[in-house]
Amino acid sequence: MPSVRHQRPPQTVAYRNYLLGVLVLIQAYNFMDRQALGLVLQNIKMDLSLSDTRLGLLTGIPFAMFYSVLGIPIARWADRGNRVTILSMSVALWSVMVALCGKVTDFAQLMVLRAGIGVGEAGSFPPAQSLIPDYFKRAERPWAMSIYMLAGPGSTIVGLFVAGWLNQMYGWRAMFMLLGLPGLVLAPAAWLTLREPRQSRPAGAAPVTSLPMDPVEPGSTVQPNLYEVARTLWVNRSFRRMLGFFCVQYFLSFGLGQFQPAFLMRSFGLNTGELGTWYALVFGLSGLLGIYAGGRLTGRYAANNERLQLRMAGVTYCFYTLTSVVAYLSSNRYLFFGLIAVGTTVLNLLTGPMMAILQALVPPSMRAVSGASLFLVANLIGTGLGPLAIGALSDAFHAWLGAESLRYALLAASPGYLLGSWFLWQASRTVTADLQEAH
Repeated sequence: MPSVRHQRPPQTVAYRNYLLGVLVLIQAYNFMDRQALGLVLQNIKMDLSLSDTRLGLLTGIPFAMFYSVLGIPIARWADRGNRVTILSMSVALWSVMVALCGKVTDFAQLMVLRAGIGVGEAGSFPPAQSLIPDYFKRAERPWAMSIYMLAGPGSTIVGLFVAGWLNQMYGWRAMFMLLGLPGLVLAPAAWLTLREPRQSRPAGAAPVTSLPMDPVEPGSTVQPNLYEVARTLWVNRSFRRMLGFFCVQYFLSFGLGQFQPAFLMRSFGLNTGELGTWYALVFGLSGLLGIYAGGRLTGRYAANNERLQLRMAGVTYCFYTLTSVVAYLSSNRYLFFGLIAVGTTVLNLLTGPMMAILQALVPPSMRAVSGASLFLVANLIGTGLGPLAIGALSDAFHAWLGAESLRYALLAASPGYLLGSWFLWQASRTVTADLQEAH
């Protein structure tokens, strides 16, 4: 009965927007912990007497290892289980772990808790990226994913402003304990108000909360095994090339991002309260503007044109390379933040569309696992090794550059964005054919 399948219940549009809003809040809270840690690295360094290499180890490998490896089984669960339950349990777990960071007395304890946070946060992204395509058609997904990715700059505006001043007034230990509290509200709220469409579907009927989606193949509800998923992803040329891009992007964004606050404190004498305010104004607002504008512009001028989307993303990364290099060479804080604001705005224009392309490249039954597989590799290489590499490079430069060693470690890594741009351009050459084969 096609007319019944395509009927939109009155509450559907409102509910899907509500669901997207809750997912944004959860992801923003997810980002907040990692951003807040980078903000207080200099304070932790002084309190626990750590080198930059150990700081890089703290922010990278223990979190990335558990976040990445556990992402696969959690994504398998998300592709066939109750995604709302997974989200709620994950939020509760990482909230407790974040709060406990305020009680550590040495480096080893903090390492263990960072690993625990990785376990909790691994259950956030796979269920969310699997739920969103259930409610938004292919042409709508770049916009929907752009809204979802607003969690990053939204977290910067609110979270880092609050975290910076909490640390300034009460110290980094109290900051972590207070940052753990919101999750204890978000977790039950998500569990009580969100619905898993798989459980609200009578036998043989469409989900009551869903809008008319793209056609689904008869066998698409069968859960493929990991070998089938791995084979499908490996033969997909565009997916392989986007994997290369995300490895580069994560290596640089997490490596540079975690140490950037410490650089600003050392080279420009900023305190964490000032840093939180600057980050909220510069990174937060430029990120919001870039992601939102990118989703709107893509939907209007490049909907269903993934080839153009990827090429434009490659151009934005070339531009960001230039702004980053000049920013790290500058000796004026206002010039630094101005260049980074312009670069970040342009960089974020294609953030949402790129996430939508990843979902379109694979069948619905592989969405969560494919994303988790990609981020398994990208996080192990990027999140795990990026901060460690920057910290080690800063320590190596310290003998002849002194207090400015971190500036030149960040500067030396910045041209790496050009490699990410090359991967995106290569993916644009094959994405049209790969999308046709996937669907």
